[in-house]
Amino acid sequence: MKRNHMMRLTTLVLLLFFAASSTSCAQQDSTRTATTSGQKTYLPETTSISEVLQANDHLPIEQRVALYRRLRKENPKAYNFWNEDELTMYGYQLLWSEQTADALEVFKLLVEQFPTSANTYDSVGEAYLALGNEQLGLVNYQKAVAMDPDNFNAADIVQRILHPEDVPKRDEEKFAEVYSAVEYQADLDQLSARLLKVHPNALKFITAEAFQALVAKKKALMTDQTTYAEFRWHAAEIIAALNCSHTSPGRFSLESQMLPVELRFPVQTRLVDNQLFVVDPMENEDKLAIKDEILEINGLPVAKIIEEIYRRVPSQGYVETTKRHEFNFWGTGMIPYALNFPEQYEVTVKGMQFPIKLHAAESVRNHFGNPAIKPCKNELCFEVLKENNTGILTISSFNFYPWNNLDVFQTFIDNTFKEIEAKRIEHLIIDVRYNGGGSVESSIYLLRYLNDQAFTYASRAEFEGKREIGESEKVQQPFPKTYRGKLYFLIDGIGNSTTGHFMSLAKVWNLGTIIGEELGSNQFCSAGQVVCRLSNTRMMYFVANNTHVTTATSLPDEQGILPDHQVTQSIEDYLDKVDTVKEFAIGLTRE
Repeated sequence: MKRNHMMRLTTLVLLLFFAASSTSCAQQDSTRTATTSGQKTYLPETTSISEVLQANDHLPIEQRVALYRRLRKENPKAYNFWNEDELTMYGYQLLWSEQTADALEVFKLLVEQFPTSANTYDSVGEAYLALGNEQLGLVNYQKAVAMDPDNFNAADIVQRILHPEDVPKRDEEKFAEVYSAVEYQADLDQLSARLLKVHPNALKFITAEAFQALVAKKKALMTDQTTYAEFRWHAAEIIAALNCSHTSPGRFSLESQMLPVELRFPVQTRLVDNQLFVVDPMENEDKLAIKDEILEINGLPVAKIIEEIYRRVPSQGYVETTKRHEFNFWGTGMIPYALNFPEQYEVTVKGMQFPIKLHAAESVRNHFGNPAIKPCKNELCFEVLKENNTGILTISSFNFYPWNNLDVFQTFIDNTFKEIEAKRIEHLIIDVRYNGGGSVESSIYLLRYLNDQAFTYASRAEFEGKREIGESEKVQQPFPKTYRGKLYFLIDGIGNSTTGHFMSLAKVWNLGTIIGEELGSNQFCSAGQVVCRLSNTRMMYFVANNTHVTTATSLPDEQGILPDHQVTQSIEDYLDKVDTVKEFAIGLTRE
């Protein structure tokens, strides 16, 4: 699919958590007040219609559609027919699997069932375009725009089809683009208003006065010479001020793409214990060595530069471990933004008498991982160590959903715990580092093997259109054979969203020993996501639109889950590819 066909798909996919939203900002603004006013009434528990359809994927699409109609006619209250997202996500599952013709039939059914929803026509239009039928794609996108003029994705596609010669610049092409101060200021007003309107917990971690003062400060900095890149950097600080990991301008990827190579910081670094070390001199091997510690860049102390960057990095509450990981991923791009794009870099290195002028960057290099931590195939793996009857279960993602691949997760977990029982594993290390979150269903499924008592996962689950008690609010029963040995959990600042929920319950239930650094999340989460775009600069950003809290409410909301053993990787271990956290856990099993 072409990039502009992907906007609605991106809205549905990015940071999917529980019931991710695909509404535009305008729709969200107009509907949330209506649904949150008055007494909430939840319908009795119903069955997921998308799961029923998925279970019948072996049938021709015509028979699946007929099954939907029959079930709705015969027993409408037994299934969640009211939930538009059910058919939407089922349709996109087919679309992503390149079953485009089947997806189109599901989207047509979606239009029939939800005729007042602009998003349904958007989906039909996307399927027609994927099939190469531009005319019918245009008709449906025009309907979507007519019903929701703020659906900028549909409006963009209509414009592209009708005027293919008028190609707007992509964000990554707008680095030096300039708008007027008035346009920038209007966009910042719009940004702040949308954040406060859409986000259900916008002022949880910042006061209204402090937030408005920040917006006013940024507006005062706008001039007719301010570039789009500079504007994004300022807007990012306003967005990050909400302290919500689900609310962002899209991480730092666009800023990195926009940045000309010659302006990048020409050294790959790693921040460890507030010290900035060289891990790849890149084009400066003649000037710097691996493990050199940089104290200043262009005369500014590293601590001051990091502080400037951290204010732009979204994270949950006041968690800083997430910000450090983000800097270590994107440092060669973040440093230029923080220093306002200097053409020359000069560094002060510990132990050297004079500052060193660096050669300009000639390539782009980002270190998005940790060479000591081996990735899992399909994000799930289990290994048995030869010593101490120890098993290591790695869950790199909870991104397994009922409408897509939850069965993959469940089968893997079932088989793993059968092996654990058969091999009489006495020590089980569960590694959730680098886990960015995912579905409540997968988290609950794993917990049912770890907790031998009935439990309720969520104390709050609030999202747009909710009409019945969610899966997370139901009493969960443990599996007949829960794990009885010793548990150890490995965590890091990247662990986000559902990972925080999972670990919050492991913490308060005292399931095992937690090792690593402060987790990037906790029991409280402003989740979901609405995609928005500013009117003048056309900058896109993403805003959380629902709230999910586990029953671990005794833990503080502003702090990530804390380990029992604070263990971090030294610069030596990083360079030597030693997994310090895992080695520490294995050491505990020996004790």
